[in-house]
Amino acid sequence: MVRKLAGREVNALYAGHMTSPQIALLALAIGLAIGIGLAMLVFWAYRARAKVAEESSAVVPQGAVDVLDSMDDAACVVDPSGLVLAISHAAARFGIEVGATLDVPELRELVRAVRSSGASTTETMRITRPGVSLDPRLVSARASALGARLTLLIVRDVTEQERLDQVRRDFVANTSHELKTPVGAVSLLAEAIESAADDPAQVRIFAARISAEAARLGQLTGRIMSLSRLQAADGITDFGPVAMDEVVTASIEAHAVQADSAGVELIRGGDRGAFVRGDAQILIEAVGNLIANAIVYSPRGSRVGVGVKIEGETLEVAVSDQGIGISESDRERIFERFYRADEARSRRTGGTGLGLSIVKHATQRHGGEVRVWSRPSRGSTFTIVLPRIEAPAPETTDRKNKKKRARKTAKAAAARARNGETV
Repeated sequence: MVRKLAGREVNALYAGHMTSPQIALLALAIGLAIGIGLAMLVFWAYRARAKVAEESSAVVPQGAVDVLDSMDDAACVVDPSGLVLAISHAAARFGIEVGATLDVPELRELVRAVRSSGASTTETMRITRPGVSLDPRLVSARASALGARLTLLIVRDVTEQERLDQVRRDFVANTSHELKTPVGAVSLLAEAIESAADDPAQVRIFAARISAEAARLGQLTGRIMSLSRLQAADGITDFGPVAMDEVVTASIEAHAVQADSAGVELIRGGDRGAFVRGDAQILIEAVGNLIANAIVYSPRGSRVGVGVKIEGETLEVAVSDQGIGISESDRERIFERFYRADEARSRRTGGTGLGLSIVKHATQRHGGEVRVWSRPSRGSTFTIVLPRIEAPAPETTDRKNKKKRARKTAKAAAARARNGETV
């Protein structure tokens, strides 16, 4: 009885110190804390479950698939086992297919290294495409982690860029070497003239040799400029109908004196009235180079024939000689810059080694090709094959000529205006 009375007194005492609003606020605070804790616990659970699902998922994100579809380079997404899950359109060139493993050992090693380190890696390597063992390609490969399980691999083929860089370096080196010869000869001959100033006969001899070296230097630089223009992306833009009769006639007339001096007869034959689309001056230079080579390598008293043949949609211009011919090993390289099948003869006749290279590039820029047939001691035949067009109507040709004259007049007027002259 005493204890019950004491408990009631204590409860009454506490009740007297806390009001009802305070008790309500305390309960609200405790409930809010419990709610926040439960919410955070649920959020963390969902977050952990999503992370586990991401780490264990092998599904390629849709965004990655869209990026692969728009890429020009070869690219793919692989899983930890090396299985290809998605590819770009260009990946097939390297034998990369969806559902197959990555067959190229170098690329597999790159993917493995990225998975181990977790950092993106770029390497330049030379790889062999599956099934094409004789065609190694230089590529720049980049691998990046795409989530916890997937790896994105991008392969860019830089073989053609490497080849062009090598061609450019060779061209510069060969040009420098070829220019040194006539420039050095002119310098030495000038010193010889100075030392032989009291001997008029020697001065005349040295002066004639200087003129010959200067002509050779001018021919070399001119052909280098022609070749550079042919190789430039915007080197030829004004194509129009060209009569091959005029091209052949102009080429033969330009080398008539050379043929007479060498005792070689020029003969023309074949079809007439054929037209192609192109640049007449470039075609004249190309056919002229073939005629000049045929004359140089033909013996005195022989013939050089120039013929035109219409073959359906194409046109063939053949230049044949009865000269020394070309060996099979040299036929593989005669269209290279500065290459000479007969080095001593080319030097003696002033050849630059650029004539056939100009023929090849001029023909390619006109959508055609150049072929060669040759047998040692029996002669050679070079054939330019070009797409043929129908003969244009006379009024069309006149209209094009008027447009060309108008463009030339406009260019000349603009040049005078830039120089401050009165237009």
